[in-house]
Amino acid sequence: MADEKLPDGGMAEGQEGEEGQLGQAGQDGADRESMPKRGAAELKAILEALIFASPEPLTLKALGKLLDNEPKEDVQAALAELKQDYERPGGLQLVEIAGGYQIVTRQDLHDWVRRLFHERTTQKLTVQGLETLAVIAYRQPITALEITEVRGVNTSGVLNTLLERHLIKIVGRKQVVGRPFLYATTREFLIRFGLNDLSDLPKVEDMAEALGLEAPLLVEQTPSEEQLPLEEPDAEEPGESVH
Repeated sequence: MADEKLPDGGMAEGQEGEEGQLGQAGQDGADRESMPKRGAAELKAILEALIFASPEPLTLKALGKLLDNEPKEDVQAALAELKQDYERPGGLQLVEIAGGYQIVTRQDLHDWVRRLFHERTTQKLTVQGLETLAVIAYRQPITALEITEVRGVNTSGVLNTLLERHLIKIVGRKQVVGRPFLYATTREFLIRFGLNDLSDLPKVEDMAEALGLEAPLLVEQTPSEEQLPLEEPDAEEPGESVH
């Protein structure tokens, strides 16, 4: 069989496509590098728009990905200026929540905002739910039995509600008889309560007094050697009973 040959100067179809893609990729990179640097005011405006439009707090890493053409130090400087802007009197504030940034209404104006979203007030947690959530927040990871021992009442129904609202999650099992689930709070918990991380929780003594408990009951934690990883099947069973 005679060898097939391309005409002089010709190019196979696949080769042309690959080289075209490489050329386009190189051009895109060159275009990105040649883009004019944004002014500080414009960058600050872009940051404000992104944070305001995001339904969840935006981390510095997420902002960096969205603004991949901007030097990290410029983004941080613009963010610092934006934070200063929101320290002025007004109805909104820029806060750090769950490791990210979010624009929210001022806390002292929440009662007015609730009038606008009156239907959401029916979704508030019960006193039992808040107490259980507080115990988990300070003692995590903690088992259902340990929560019951602290509160003095059965909490299985409350735990299911907190799981459904994504305020807590199952993070493992305790290495004791029965290998019960271990519960911990979620990022949604931080967002819901306006916390940047768990170090922003009220002092243990203050929370213990509010719950009518002894402070030591809120500081005891499960030793790491007693914590077992959660098997995948258990993690995928949303309807599994709490125990």
